[in-house]
Amino acid sequence: MAYQVIIPAAGQGKRMGAGRNKLFLTLEEIPILIHTLRVFDEDEECKGIILSIHQDDEKPFKELLKEYRIQKVTKLVHGGKERQDSVYNGVKAAQADGVVLVHDAARPFVRQETIHQLVQAAQNVGAAIVAVPVKDTIKKAEQQVVSETIERSSLWAVQTPQAFRISILRDAHEKAVEDQFTGTDDASLVERLPHKVVIIEGDYDNIKLTTPEDVYFAEAILKKRKQLG
Repeated sequence: MAYQVIIPAAGQGKRMGAGRNKLFLTLEEIPILIHTLRVFDEDEECKGIILSIHQDDEKPFKELLKEYRIQKVTKLVHGGKERQDSVYNGVKAAQADGVVLVHDAARPFVRQETIHQLVQAAQNVGAAIVAVPVKDTIKKAEQQVVSETIERSSLWAVQTPQAFRISILRDAHEKAVEDQFTGTDDASLVERLPHKVVIIEGDYDNIKLTTPEDVYFAEAILKKRKQLG
């Protein structure tokens, strides 16, 4: 179940309000980026990490990799204007075949069990995403006036990683460039080929750290995991 993973890390995280790349912020005195990288660095099935970064962050990122002894970052590529551009630059640097994952750098709590299920599904089907059932009632609104209540039984909140055969993800990105299409995630590009995308159910701890409030939740998750051993 070997795989490689692309981690776009070029965003500036303006909603976090940190005044710098949020990945340098710490949880229990360890940068968010390192928490995320360790998940893959410690996984025997991971054969390489491609980190897509802002060119201004290259030196401090290299220093972090050295300080925390992250061994599996095989390539650093420069990100683009949009996340999709950053991922595509990673795709172009990836190995020619096999399974590739795309994972948010600010999502440090994914479990290796989930990763392995995704890789297996991508090997079998070609494309797989991790998601959790929507728990809240969802309303569609126009100008803040409710127009419809959406039936939530078929709704899923999508997370990362997302896993693909590299040939499929490359085709999807090339088509998006050709069509000048920007998607909300990589799976949306694959859906346009079209290609089937299957869901692996994840867990609600796999949050993305986007706002200052998310840091409080992250600290609680770390505390819970320590208590559970």
